[in-house]
Amino acid sequence: MPTEHLHLEHDGKILLVDNSGNGPQIPVRGRESGPNGSIIRLPSPEEVRSMGIKWEVKRVNRINLSDKEHVITYGTPLIPWPESWAWKDWVISDSCVDPVTRESVYTTLHRVVSKVIISNSKEEILMAKVSRGFFTGCWTLPGGFVDYSEHPREAAKREAFEEVGVDIDIPDPLGELGTVIQGDDHAYVQTAIFNEQGINWVSFTYTCETDLDGQEITPKEDEIEEVCWFTPDQALDIAVSIFDIEAIKNYSLRVK
Repeated sequence: MPTEHLHLEHDGKILLVDNSGNGPQIPVRGRESGPNGSIIRLPSPEEVRSMGIKWEVKRVNRINLSDKEHVITYGTPLIPWPESWAWKDWVISDSCVDPVTRESVYTTLHRVVSKVIISNSKEEILMAKVSRGFFTGCWTLPGGFVDYSEHPREAAKREAFEEVGVDIDIPDPLGELGTVIQGDDHAYVQTAIFNEQGINWVSFTYTCETDLDGQEITPKEDEIEEVCWFTPDQALDIAVSIFDIEAIKNYSLRVK
């Protein structure tokens, strides 16, 4: 039988308990071990009910650690902001926080990717056939993970250069990167959870209209197998990423 846990979170605070279910407990940042093997963990639903706390269920995640299955109900407590609870960010630096709790917190952190629809004067879309990673052997829009401290628009420009060897300027009408670049970036933001573990992905997709001004398209040797222009309908037929599909649909509605 899987072990049940309750992950209650409210504006960066989470409820933690000790071995006996007493809480709230606060992590000690940098602590390597607790007295008599004590741990800090997520409570069970029954332990939270005994505290008189009600909650609204947002999602149920399932994770496996050391061949044991854990069911984690993620919810919002129906109480005022719990000042005495633990800051979510503190659990990672206390070794007395049990692995299930740390895994649950890790799962709830957003994974951010950024992509770009590079379209030419024929309204064709540039796509790349990937040779490694999540979508090996499939066609995707140029893009990838947003680096630490990097703006998603900057990441899309960087990924286009790294993956297909082209230097593009994505419109930046508000000057978010410091310089106004006229035009409409048609920024399209999506979020999705794809599996029972519950990892949340956030995707930014921008649009850049350019014929590349004679630039040579150069696929990245260890990552991109092939790069081609496709009509929007063709691109939709071959796209496999939900984020790509929805972004291309959005683009198609604008150009029709």
